[in-house]
Amino acid sequence: MDNVEAVVLGAGVVGLAVARELALHGREVLILEAAERFGSGASSRNSEVIHAGIYYPRGSLKARLCVAGRERLYEFCRDRGIAHRRCGKLIVAASEPQLAALTAIAAAAHSNDVQLTSLSRAQALALEPELACTGALLSPLTGIIDSHAYMLALLAEAENHGATLVCASAVTRLVPAGESILIGVNGGPPSLRARILVNCGGVRAPAVARLIEGFPAAHLPRAWFAKGSYFSLNVRAPFHRLIYPVPEPGGLGIHLTLDLAGRARFGPDVEWIEACEYSVDPRRGAAFYAAVRRYWPGLADGTLEPGYAGVRPRIYGPGEPAADFRIDDAAVHGVRGVVNLFGIESPGLTASLALASEAVSRIS
Repeated sequence: MDNVEAVVLGAGVVGLAVARELALHGREVLILEAAERFGSGASSRNSEVIHAGIYYPRGSLKARLCVAGRERLYEFCRDRGIAHRRCGKLIVAASEPQLAALTAIAAAAHSNDVQLTSLSRAQALALEPELACTGALLSPLTGIIDSHAYMLALLAEAENHGATLVCASAVTRLVPAGESILIGVNGGPPSLRARILVNCGGVRAPAVARLIEGFPAAHLPRAWFAKGSYFSLNVRAPFHRLIYPVPEPGGLGIHLTLDLAGRARFGPDVEWIEACEYSVDPRRGAAFYAAVRRYWPGLADGTLEPGYAGVRPRIYGPGEPAADFRIDDAAVHGVRGVVNLFGIESPGLTASLALASEAVSRIS
């Protein structure tokens, strides 16, 4: 039986940030990742947006950690030369009735100490002439990031402080044993003993928690899989900022984001599925054209191509109110040494550094 002080399950952006935070605190850390490489799930299948903290309920973990994490992330990127750009974004009303929604969004953002600028149609078009809207909100704090370079930096700092990453290691058994957790990998018997276990399994986090023998069922959320497809633009986009429509049920609408080379992509849409899979159905493109043309009528036929898909690790289903992040420690569920991170979807990348600090602070 090998012994290690702390095991982090999952090597996505949040798992790597947690491992780094533990290692910086002098903990002996082992990161176990089921996939063949780190960051191959939701962490590499998203819009790579640094969020300002606009939409989340006041006082929620999402709001607090996004706002704190945003500034920490910008500083982290500046200090380490990680490619990023504070490009800003426009949230646009496509019709007069949607102007009231912009007012509500601005009020919610203000409650989170995030300031937005209200723009008339003329002011919005002065910034982005190809846009179609009746009004807009400008978020100057929103940005984009090279998420892979960010994860590489997190991993490098974790490893420089003694952490070890082991991929192709799916945890299949977890047994509480007094002051420790016994861990079995890839179907084998428990062969690893840890004092601290942080479950950063993303979409698999509820399933991983269910592996903990004797874990109280009342603290096991159901996992819902919200698949989001993206389509790429095969010509140069005429926009310099991210363009978001007014949010729709289940998501923020099919929005336009840019990568650091200026290439545009659209998405995600929302498709509730039973299990993770990442194919993009080209037939969904028709709905993308219709949605995008509400704010960019100049989108030409034949310019959208299937890109990629991601699955958001939601703990709420269709028609249910959005759930906050959950950081469940022993004070919540009673199992010593275990911290479960549930529902870490957007803005998980933005919040990752602050989220890691919060999670580690829950460990005695």
